[in-house]
Amino acid sequence: MFLKKSCSLGLLVGGLFLFSCSQEYTPKPKGFNRIDLPAPAFQPLETGHPYTFEFSKYAYATKDTTGLSEPHWIDIVYPDFGARISVTYKSLEQPKNQLVELTEDARRLTAKHQIRASAIDEAVLQTAAGQPAYVFELSGEVPSQFQFYTTDSTEHFLRGALYFQVASKNDSLAPVIDFIKSDIVHMLNTLHWTE
Repeated sequence: MFLKKSCSLGLLVGGLFLFSCSQEYTPKPKGFNRIDLPAPAFQPLETGHPYTFEFSKYAYATKDTTGLSEPHWIDIVYPDFGARISVTYKSLEQPKNQLVELTEDARRLTAKHQIRASAIDEAVLQTAAGQPAYVFELSGEVPSQFQFYTTDSTEHFLRGALYFQVASKNDSLAPVIDFIKSDIVHMLNTLHWTE
């Protein structure tokens, strides 16, 4: 009886060994997470600022709480994507806010990314209101992939920058970056000064 069980067990183990050795293992290539993006939808920014625009319904607006923030600085936060657009505003009616200095400061802040950027592409968009908007698209492993500023050149200056709080590589975030860039272009096209 013991001999029959050990022979049967031996045949079972031997059969499994032959079956398992006949298949070759092929490692799977590395891939990126699938990101399902929603259809674009927008909502108006609440009043109380000297500017208004439409921004994504998949984001919310909150007051900038950094130590250097000023009254009309806000963040547009995309909680599902770990992203935010930091929006800063300066009134040109205050003597200390000079247009030339603000535009140079916006360019300097973009240029700080040159160390890690493989390219910085600048373009000028004409908004629906007929005002120029300067946009900067940064390539490479940079903390901010898209920045912009616009002004009416007499009273208002608005600057923004896109940031992600995730550790993913920018090439894996490319669909989300493109999605938010189109949201930013919509923001700029719906921008109106309220004061």
